[in-house]
Amino acid sequence: MNSTNTSSDGQLTQYNPGDVSWVLMATALVWLMVPGVGYFYSGMTKSKHALHLIILSCWSIAVVCIQWFIVGYSLTFSRNGSKVIGNFDHLFLKDVLNGPSVGSAKIPDLVFCLYQAMFAAITPALAIGAAAERGRFFPTVIFICVWTTVVYDFIAYWTWNPNGWSNVMGGLDFAGGTPVHISSGAAALAYAVVLGHRENHKDDHKPHNMANVVLGTCFIWFGWFGFNGGSALGGSTRAVMACLVTNLAACVGGITWVLLDYRLEHKFSALGFCAGAVAALVCITPASGYVSPASSVAFGVAGATCCNLAMYLKHLLNYDDALDVFAVHGVGGIVGNLLTGVFAQKWVAQLDGQEIKGGGLDGNWYQVLYQAIDSCAGLTWSFVITFVILFVMNKIPGLSLRVDIEKEREGMDQAELGVSCYEYIEEVRSSNTTIKEGSPTNSVEIENSRL
Repeated sequence: MNSTNTSSDGQLTQYNPGDVSWVLMATALVWLMVPGVGYFYSGMTKSKHALHLIILSCWSIAVVCIQWFIVGYSLTFSRNGSKVIGNFDHLFLKDVLNGPSVGSAKIPDLVFCLYQAMFAAITPALAIGAAAERGRFFPTVIFICVWTTVVYDFIAYWTWNPNGWSNVMGGLDFAGGTPVHISSGAAALAYAVVLGHRENHKDDHKPHNMANVVLGTCFIWFGWFGFNGGSALGGSTRAVMACLVTNLAACVGGITWVLLDYRLEHKFSALGFCAGAVAALVCITPASGYVSPASSVAFGVAGATCCNLAMYLKHLLNYDDALDVFAVHGVGGIVGNLLTGVFAQKWVAQLDGQEIKGGGLDGNWYQVLYQAIDSCAGLTWSFVITFVILFVMNKIPGLSLRVDIEKEREGMDQAELGVSCYEYIEEVRSSNTTIKEGSPTNSVEIENSRL
């Protein structure tokens, strides 16, 4: 059954309620990914910085959704823009209501606007992981707003707006390989370079809470069904295919990373499984609506392997990307884009009626070149503009990016937020027991720990 709506120009427009409902559900799934990123990052840091990253992820939703309402959607998805950026036709969501969306005539503009807001919100939340343990809260919030406007909105326009130069060129990016992952990875690299190294950054810091890492991974993996499957913008067979290849790639990626680490440590790493799954999810993202299930296995193996090896770049190039955002999202996005040029197939896109030339498997090897151009442009724009933003912010009184060394030692939670994820007890030594930071705070628990 179709629902009938009156568009802003008074014309009646019919939409399938199933398509609208699926995109609304996908919106909720992508929203859940943002705190999932916060928990994923939080678990990998020291305990005294844990809350800082969780709450920054939530702030990313709030700040970006306001920016999206004011100007972001207009800049990214206005219909009469140039090849580089849109205009202000939809400022404050003017004329964004029941008319067919610029992304798909199958859903209303307002639904598409809400769905795309979640993509805009998660991207800076991914990038700020590089600032973990030393980046000040307030400047980071300002950075999120500015960066979304002058980096994300531009790259998303190039990729997804029908007028964008990459879209016109023929670049394929189903769900955000360049706008989300390459851009956030490059921004994280710039952030790490500008902030400098953490104190004792070369020490072997293990995740303080693997439960949070696993929980965050589950939220991210679960939400990715909406991230990739929802990008079909309708309840079609292509949406099902996107969900299937996304899940299969993540399964293969998690196991691949564990096996790569096992050859060195002879342990079945829980962190390795989580990292491998996320790396594969990143890699399959641009291709999810274009490739077959068999091809998705290659994305899982390649994504996990390349991102695993990219972890060594920070030692080789001497930058401190605290949570390896560039290695996973930057490198994973590039690998996924290039493999899309090889494995994209016409028949998959035709599942919901889109016509493409396909990639190398369909004899169109030029597609790999288009994907490489798109990747290089996104990487360069994000890194350079992010570096300029951070450099300028660092010169403005009150917007210096890094906390002083004493606050870094104290922990971002107490120094910046005034509250911790956990209750702490100063180290106390006695003849019976030693209680350390993060030990049980309940007197009964302490007594039991002595026993």
